[in-house]
Amino acid sequence: MSEWNSKELVSTDWLAENLGDANLRVYDATVHLRPSKEGPYMIESGLADYEAGHIPGAGFLDLVKDLSDTSSKLAFTMPSAEHLSKGFGAAGISNSNRVVLYSSTTPMWATRTWWMLRSMGFTNVAVLDGGLGKWKAEGRAMETGREAYAPATLSLTADASAWADKQAVLDAIDDEAVCTINALSPDVFSGEGAMSYGRKGHITGSKNVPYASLVNKDGTFKSADELRPLFDASGALERSRIICYCGGGISATMDAMALVQLGAKNIAVYDGSMSEWCRDPNLPMETGA
Repeated sequence: MSEWNSKELVSTDWLAENLGDANLRVYDATVHLRPSKEGPYMIESGLADYEAGHIPGAGFLDLVKDLSDTSSKLAFTMPSAEHLSKGFGAAGISNSNRVVLYSSTTPMWATRTWWMLRSMGFTNVAVLDGGLGKWKAEGRAMETGREAYAPATLSLTADASAWADKQAVLDAIDDEAVCTINALSPDVFSGEGAMSYGRKGHITGSKNVPYASLVNKDGTFKSADELRPLFDASGALERSRIICYCGGGISATMDAMALVQLGAKNIAVYDGSMSEWCRDPNLPMETGA
């Protein structure tokens, strides 16, 4: 197998050249967020889309059902290392495999799963740059139906520093060493948009680097030279710790990916994000850009 063309991202060319490698594991991790009258969105598995067409040999990872803490009142809550070891292992991942993740829509589902594995000490994992959209646009081979790798044994160890809880985010508001970044769209961040998670605006003191601003029209991540000014404007790269958040800890991982590409260290994702923060009226929020 040839080397990764970068540590966190692989190109469609790289994946096409290495699909036949027995040590490689490729997965579609797509989830859909549909508009809902009862909340910001309704969660729908991407399994049907996967079965309708996927990269040859790829398996499907069910982020909602198998890789989240379903006992939590919050969707997509990060489960224990034991839970993930069993879930990823059942999907065919062992400690010796290389893993490539993709999604058929926004990259956030692939980056979320990438961040989960990375936070568990599994670093031999990358995201397909441009996802399934770029793969299909290039006229590459597709398969239908469902495929699965043989179950494997996987051992994971949680790195608590990769995640931030509500108290850590609250403490960061008055801590000049920490930059808290909101990955949502500018209108949701400012409170001017129609959509909210129960309260309008953003966590007090946080800065806005929208996830959509991080990628090109074909879904690939922008270059480091293009990404750096976005984070320089927030002051994030000058801080000793960066906390990324969004609505539910998903699109925030796209900001985390971009920051890793820029060489930033000590990055955390607030898992509960606005879905948790907005539920407590005592937690400070503000509106405006």
